[in-house]
Amino acid sequence: MVADPSESGLASARADGTTVRRRPKNRKAQIVRVAAQAFSERGYHPVGVDEIAAEVGISGPALYRHFRNKYALLVAAAEGGAQILLDAAQAADDPTLEPEARLTAQIRALAEHTIEVRREGGLYRWERRYLETEDRRRIRKIYDELHARVESAIAALRPEDNAADINVLGTGMLGAIGSITLHRTTLSTARLTDLLQDICWSILRAELTPAPTEPAPELPARGLPLSSKREQLLTEAIRIFGRQGYHEASIEEIGAAVGINASSVYRYFPSKSDLLAAAFHRTGERVAIANAEALAEASSRADAALRIADRFARLTFAMPEILPVYFAEFSNLPAAEQHRLRAIQRQNVLEWANLLDGDPAEARFRVHAAIALVVDVGRRIRFDRRPESLARVNELMRAVLLGPED
Repeated sequence: MVADPSESGLASARADGTTVRRRPKNRKAQIVRVAAQAFSERGYHPVGVDEIAAEVGISGPALYRHFRNKYALLVAAAEGGAQILLDAAQAADDPTLEPEARLTAQIRALAEHTIEVRREGGLYRWERRYLETEDRRRIRKIYDELHARVESAIAALRPEDNAADINVLGTGMLGAIGSITLHRTTLSTARLTDLLQDICWSILRAELTPAPTEPAPELPARGLPLSSKREQLLTEAIRIFGRQGYHEASIEEIGAAVGINASSVYRYFPSKSDLLAAAFHRTGERVAIANAEALAEASSRADAALRIADRFARLTFAMPEILPVYFAEFSNLPAAEQHRLRAIQRQNVLEWANLLDGDPAEARFRVHAAIALVVDVGRRIRFDRRPESLARVNELMRAVLLGPED
């Protein structure tokens, strides 16, 4: 039997002059890293096993000797990424240190690791919907352990705070660090590590409105229902894409959610990707309008930045699926549509970042950190729209954008 040359990595010579090929010892880890990058950047469904194999420099059959299918690769990438992040936090954590030194060590270790794996660091955040229940539960436990370790250090720093405050501060801090996986703005590793440390400490010094003491009630329906079928389709499509993923959702299901059949859906949108693009464009328009309103009402640049933050949080909490769907499903759009939508998103971020003092690139990182914080803290508090909960989110966003209050 002839060995598959695509699995050859290391070569050495026998005494008779023939060459012996050996597989590199880290081949499996290399495959997982490439798969994590591909899934993070383009989504789970669009990426093929052969593409991953080609990037590694092996054949498809050679890859299957390590992983039985693409799903096994997804699990390995998501679980491995979570464990390495936890390992970084554990290695840096020293409970015998003073609280500030302990947290600084954790922040820098997590920031440096996230910078190193920036291309694949958002995998679990956006692609976890495709994990089976047991796999998702097992990986979630790793992240729970990470949160517990970080929150233990925060509790030592802020012993007067209750569990809800500690929880939201830890979530905000980790969300800010993870935000760098969501965009392409660049800084040197040293500057970015320092910036993330500064952002995290601003969060950790934030003064929070007391959290609601009662569980969030079921909110009554507000306003009148949409009468436009087109608008109804946009709303329901995002909810369905958020719940089960773009590729698992069908036009029939989306149509049924608004009381029409599939053929009627096509009267409004030629394809599922057109429906997805229209939903993203509509969200971009709403953000642009909110930005314009905030600028018109503001008394200063800082006031405008905070007014945009408040509107952004309210928009996100009203439709919590939209940002996860945007980051998870963006790659399913045609390239030209991606380009147009990126331009809209970039303009909205720049409009916000230009209101902040300091280096323009660092200001963009701060805006992206605020955006990620809204999503992560929102998920943690189940997008509770009560005034006290929104106030807490706004206080964290203020810390990220402007630093701690004097």
